[in-house]
Amino acid sequence: MGSFSIWHWLIVLLVVVLIFGTKKLRGIGSDLGGAVKGFKEGMREDEPGKPAGRTIEGEVKEKSDSNV
Repeated sequence: MGSFSIWHWLIVLLVVVLIFGTKKLRGIGSDLGGAVKGFKEGMREDEPGKPAGRTIEGEVKEKSDSNV
């Protein structure tokens, strides 16, 4: 918490609630929670034994001097 006491943090919290309101703060909290949940689900889909992406097969041709 740094050098601030608990009373400093309570005053900051009170000011934030007065500025934004509880309804807006609740919406921000649920949006943030949904983002974290989506991130965790995305991380679960990337299993270590599973390939991460697609493989594109093809040939590499020599670069011609006219394109330089």
